[in-house]
Amino acid sequence: MAGRLLRYAAALLGAGLLLALGLEFTQVLRTAPALAAANEQATRVVIEKEARRLTLERDGRVLSSYAVALGPAPVGTKEREGDGRTPEGIYSVDFRHPRSRYHLALRISYPDAQAREAAKQMGVSPGSDIMIHGIRNGLGWLGSLHRERDWTDGCIAVTNAEIREIWSRVPEGTPVEIRPRRSVGGNDGK
Repeated sequence: MAGRLLRYAAALLGAGLLLALGLEFTQVLRTAPALAAANEQATRVVIEKEARRLTLERDGRVLSSYAVALGPAPVGTKEREGDGRTPEGIYSVDFRHPRSRYHLALRISYPDAQAREAAKQMGVSPGSDIMIHGIRNGLGWLGSLHRERDWTDGCIAVTNAEIREIWSRVPEGTPVEIRPRRSVGGNDGK
C-alpha cells in the first residue's frame, strides 16, 4: 500500500513538473508586467560590456543595475550576422516583445545606418534582432546560473525576474547606450 502511494505521489509530481515546464515553454499563462509610473521609468539604459552590467537611469540617477550575459565574442562591436558580438553605440528600444522565446524581450534599434553601410561594404548582413531579454522559455529555472558564460547571439541576457523589472521600467523609445569591452591581454573571453 505504501509503495503504491509513493508511486502515485511520484507520478503526480512528475505530471505537475511537466505541466509547469510546458506552460513556461508555451507561455500560456504569461502576462507582461504593466509599465511603472512615469517617475519610476528609465530615461536611459546603459550596458557596460566590460563590467557585464546593465544600468537603468532616470535623469542621471541610477534606478537599478543588473549583471548580464552577452554574446560569446564580447570584444569589439557587431560587424555581421553570426559573429557572436554585441553591438556598441547609441540605440533605442524600438519594440517590446511580450511573446519572445526568451521570456520577455526589448528589441534594440540595431542595425543603424552606419552598421548597415559597413556590412554592405563587406558584402555581409549586419545582423538584427538584438534584444535585452530573459532566459530561453522552459529554462527559467537556471536563474543567475545563465551568467556563468556568454551564450547569446549578441543580445543582452538577464534572469526572467530581472527582465520583468526592466520591462516595467523601459518604454519604447528609451535610449540605450552600449559601451565597449576592451581586449585584456588578447583574451576575448570573460
